[in-house]
Amino acid sequence: MGALLGVSRVAVFKQIDRLRELGYAITATGSGYRLNREPDALFSWAFPGREGRIHYFPEIGSTMETARRLAREGCPPFTVVAADIQTRGRGRLDRTWDSGKGGLYFTVVTRPRLTPDTGHLVLFAASWIVAALFAEMYGIDARLKWPNDVLVEGKKIAGMLSEMEAEVDRVRHANIGIGINMNNDVSRLGVPAASVKALVGKPVLRRDFLARFLDAFEGCLDEGNFPAILKQWKDRSETLSRPVRIVTVRETIEGIAEDLDDDGALRLRQKNGEIRRIVYGDCFHA
Repeated sequence: MGALLGVSRVAVFKQIDRLRELGYAITATGSGYRLNREPDALFSWAFPGREGRIHYFPEIGSTMETARRLAREGCPPFTVVAADIQTRGRGRLDRTWDSGKGGLYFTVVTRPRLTPDTGHLVLFAASWIVAALFAEMYGIDARLKWPNDVLVEGKKIAGMLSEMEAEVDRVRHANIGIGINMNNDVSRLGVPAASVKALVGKPVLRRDFLARFLDAFEGCLDEGNFPAILKQWKDRSETLSRPVRIVTVRETIEGIAEDLDDDGALRLRQKNGEIRRIVYGDCFHA
């Protein structure tokens, strides 16, 4: 290794020692070093081809706050801010998002070719991909609650938050913050919640899920087939065709969730038969 890198054996040892401090299980052998186990950490080098776009923090206030700054500074699309713990994690309507160790918390900066009135379609793509990967990787039948939650048997396993900055005719950036209960203990949350670890009976590698998600998400947005995305989202929906209550900052509306418009707005049939178009709000299933 020293010869290949053009450094001394002492320099190699110092780097090996640093990797051990970071959680890599490395043993010395007569012919060199052996990597026995890698930590489930989101180091940039764990994502080949994306190293320059991954910003990993063992602890951070909020991945969304840091991603917002990077987006405004002109970072490339699919820049990711990820953390083991968030101390100021938040969900919709500025609620606190519990971000305990073992979960997967990250924000992705996207720069989609969308207008401001359709920019939130990126959120539907992200939630559908998360649910599809749960099924593909772990055999978990996850369902989608409008507009941004992923459920398993009615319990939340993932939540999302979007922030968008735009000009008159185009989106400058749409940042998608995602929190997933992977290996964290959800029993202390005080609300119905599920985790991947509890469902499959063993810990899973967060970095594997994040790598698969980023590849699928980037490919999906590059293709830009949002009508197909909405159709696939509706196929996994737990919200459509059932009574719901929508709470906004101004009012509460009840009715039957009938369909989604082309921009992702919920079509709600009220008791008087009128269709109400809901763009934003908290959804509660009856």
